[in-house]
Amino acid sequence: MFHKAIILSLGIFALTGCDAQKKSKDAAKASVVKTNPKAMNSNDQKDGILYLSEGENKFLKEYQMNVTFKGVSEDSRCPEGVNCIWAGVALAQVEVMGTATRPTILNLASMDFSGRNYHQSAEFNGYTFTLQDVAPYPKQPDGTAALAGKYKIGITIKKADKATNSTTK
Repeated sequence: MFHKAIILSLGIFALTGCDAQKKSKDAAKASVVKTNPKAMNSNDQKDGILYLSEGENKFLKEYQMNVTFKGVSEDSRCPEGVNCIWAGVALAQVEVMGTATRPTILNLASMDFSGRNYHQSAEFNGYTFTLQDVAPYPKQPDGTAALAGKYKIGITIKKADKATNSTTK
């Protein structure tokens, strides 16, 4: 009986020590993240707009999700110096993945046009992603073919309005 009490108390002390070590490691990781100069760079986000270059991947700690700008699948915007019937649209593909969700591709358009199923905003994991900017703008002699791999987008992320998600009125 006495041996069981000793073994039990040693087990409890061992588990308590493991928990204390885990907490100290987590605190050390948190302090490293806070002092990372790249994480504090304000050039990536200005006026609430997050800028991503083509192929760039960022983990957004405040939203607990990973955002990757995959590329522009369509760019029918009217080149500078040309008269067009329609202004055109750029369609950016943004892959988003929450810490507990699978990756999802959002197709964000530079303008809303329901006739072709183009939407400037899309919802994922309780947040609304809106495409604010697509650069550079196509030039007349080169067209959009010369822009492949050079695109940069600006998106905003806001908490989704619960009223729009509701199926009841």
